[in-house]
Amino acid sequence: MRKGRTPRMMALRKWHVRLGWLIGVPLILWTGSGLFMAAAPIERVRGAHLRAEAPALPPITPIAPMLEGRAADQLQLLTIGGKAVWVVAYKDGGRRRADPADGALLPAVGASEASAIARAARKGDGAIVSVTRSDAQHPPLDLRRERPAWAVQFADGARFYIDADTGELMAVRTRLWRWFDFLWGLHIMDLQTREDVNNPLLVVFAALAFGGMLIGSILMFRRRKARPRTEGTPRAEA
Repeated sequence: MRKGRTPRMMALRKWHVRLGWLIGVPLILWTGSGLFMAAAPIERVRGAHLRAEAPALPPITPIAPMLEGRAADQLQLLTIGGKAVWVVAYKDGGRRRADPADGALLPAVGASEASAIARAARKGDGAIVSVTRSDAQHPPLDLRRERPAWAVQFADGARFYIDADTGELMAVRTRLWRWFDFLWGLHIMDLQTREDVNNPLLVVFAALAFGGMLIGSILMFRRRKARPRTEGTPRAEA
C-alpha cells in the first residue's frame, strides 16, 4: 500500500467526496447569495434614495389628543402628508391619529389619502399603479409588521407601505429589496418567514459543510506530510 493511503485515510477521502456531493448546492447558494448581498448598496436596497426629506413641523400650539380612556404608551407629533398629526400608541398595541388643532381623533386612512401620503413621502415623480389594503392578521411578506396597511405601488416597482390607522410611512420596498430578501431567505434556508436563522435545515447543512471542510483540511495536511522529497534526487539517465 502506497504511503499515505491507509484504510483510515481512504475512508476519509470517501466521506469527503460524499459530503462534497451533499453540500455542493447549499455552498453555491450561500456563496452566490452572500456575494449579491455584499455587492448591493444597502441604502439603495432600503430605498433611501426614494424617500423625501421629512418637512419641519409648522409653528403651532398643539392640543393634547383625546385618549378614549385607554392607557397610552407613546405620543408623537409628526408631519404626515404635509400636515401636523398626533400619533398615539396605546398600551394594548393599538394606534390612532389625532388633530393637534383640537385634539379630536381622526378616522382611519382611506385609499386616496394613502396615495397622497405616499406621493408626499416619495422623492421625485412616480406614477401610482395600484393601492391595496392588508389587515394586521395577514400582512404582506415584505412588510414584516402586523399592522393594517396600504401598499401604494409605483410604476418602478417601489411599494410605499402606509399605516392604515395613523398614516405613517412604515416601509419602502423596491425591486432590489425584494431580490435581496429572496436571496436572504435562500441564505438562511427559510423562504417562508425569511427571519428564522436557527431553523434545523440550516443547522444541519452548516454542520455538514463544516465537517466536509474539516475532513478536506486533514486530507490536505496529511498529503503534504506524506509527499516524498524530490530535492537532490539524481535524474535518471536515458
